[in-house]
Amino acid sequence: MSQTERNFKIEHLLEKNKFNKDTIIKMTDEQIEYFHWLYFEESVYDLM
Repeated sequence: MSQTERNFKIEHLLEKNKFNKDTIIKMTDEQIEYFHWLYFEESVYDLM
């Protein structure tokens, strides 16, 4: 993932107040993508 994309996703996760900045900084790209998907991505099932 690019640094710009990583920063974008980190900011969204910080806004959710689920993680502090120190915890997110230590996460791998895969972990950040997973948590961003978990909290922000809509699925077709969410719309039903």
